[in-house]
Amino acid sequence: MKLGRNIFGVGAMTGISRVFGFIRDMLIARVLGAGRLSDIFLAAFKLPNLFRDLLGEGALSAIFIPMFADSKKDKNFANNVFSWLIVVLLGITVVFEIFMPAIVCILAPGFSSDPGKLELTVIISRIMFWYVIFICASAFLSAVLNAFSKFILAAFMPVLLNIMLICALLLAAWFAPQTILYIMAGTVVLSGIIQCCILWGRIRSGNFGLRLVRPQWNDKIKSMLKRFGVSLVGSGFYQITIIVGTLVASFQSGAVSWLYYADRIIQLPFAMIGLAVGTVLMSSISNALAEKNLKSVYNQQNFSMRRSLMLIIPCMVGLFVLAEPIIRNLFQYGAWTPESTHAVAIAIMIQCLVLPAMLISQIYSKTLYASQDVKTPVKTSIVSLGLAAVIYVGLFYHLGYLAIPVGVVISGYVKNLLLAHACKKKKLVKWDGKTIRTAIGFCVWSGILGVGLWFAPVDGLVSLCVAIAAFGILYLPVAYVMDKKL
Repeated sequence: MKLGRNIFGVGAMTGISRVFGFIRDMLIARVLGAGRLSDIFLAAFKLPNLFRDLLGEGALSAIFIPMFADSKKDKNFANNVFSWLIVVLLGITVVFEIFMPAIVCILAPGFSSDPGKLELTVIISRIMFWYVIFICASAFLSAVLNAFSKFILAAFMPVLLNIMLICALLLAAWFAPQTILYIMAGTVVLSGIIQCCILWGRIRSGNFGLRLVRPQWNDKIKSMLKRFGVSLVGSGFYQITIIVGTLVASFQSGAVSWLYYADRIIQLPFAMIGLAVGTVLMSSISNALAEKNLKSVYNQQNFSMRRSLMLIIPCMVGLFVLAEPIIRNLFQYGAWTPESTHAVAIAIMIQCLVLPAMLISQIYSKTLYASQDVKTPVKTSIVSLGLAAVIYVGLFYHLGYLAIPVGVVISGYVKNLLLAHACKKKKLVKWDGKTIRTAIGFCVWSGILGVGLWFAPVDGLVSLCVAIAAFGILYLPVAYVMDKKL
């Protein structure tokens, strides 16, 4: 498997998806505004997204792919898991369709004070919740393709959703404002159906023959369900930590928004590099471990580490140096004040320091998942997220909203150390001298260029683009030579 090409392909698709997602968000703001209609759509869209995160992407792939590889890609095992997934999703959907009024009341109690708002949210939520079945099924089909080292089509699917929503929003001029909500809800469901059909067709064209069967309860399903339950605990704890951070930040006016925009900027390079590395490694390391080929595991880890650090370290330096110009040129229009720009920039300058730890943690955690160890990544997440919550609360009095990015950085490196210890204890990781030398080289070269960038005159969008381009032109050739020669 060509690891570098697959990582680049997944990263590129993730980047394209983020760009279209940004356009989608801009159009939602333009068409629906920031009031009643946008509240209804975003509240309704939150439910299927939550179940996609919990049942579809991430957890399911991390558990299914290693077991699938260990079973020598047994078709019967895949069919059984797929069939159980559909049964569970249908059951969840029926329950939520029945109790949707109560669920919406719990999630958005303030809507009841606006006549008709709660009722319309229930209707839109009931339409959109059918998306859960198709998007979670698509996540499973993507996991099957990933197990066969087919990544690009699965990585393109989020782009398809954003393109379809953009098209729906462009039709808004010909419809009444309330009607566009129904069109968007239908578009979300339709995109899930199309994604499912495309992925299923791609699997069948590969002669794998995945199909629905009568679900069978056996030891493998029992083991998978147990591991999935452990993973859900970690996901639930993550959501609680986010809520704690938001609650703490809410005590300072503007802080929730400042942290939201800072996190959006930080997540872009991590999604394009870190998540792409994790997606590809999940499959390749699972296959290597199934063949008991530890040498291949070590080689893949070191190659991924070098190439991803080569990209993430300059991103960290660039964000640290150019945080304020980036935010000023992206957001400082209309009601956005220079004070808000500075506040977001400071948060970025702190939080960007965690990017290398987040990336390396992806390699460690995916290796552990590939070895079918679900508990260790969850335990380390709980410890690090608990530490983050303590830092949020403990330092808020002294640092204000900056306690949140400080907590993110400290807990990120603690998680990284815990995962590294677990992998070394199981002899699942071995960094070679070349990886260590190149990592130091990337840091030194990025730091030198960062000092020059700090003193560069960046006072507009054009000069910002020129500065970023010059940084990349100077950095990448030297870093590539380091990767080859050190």
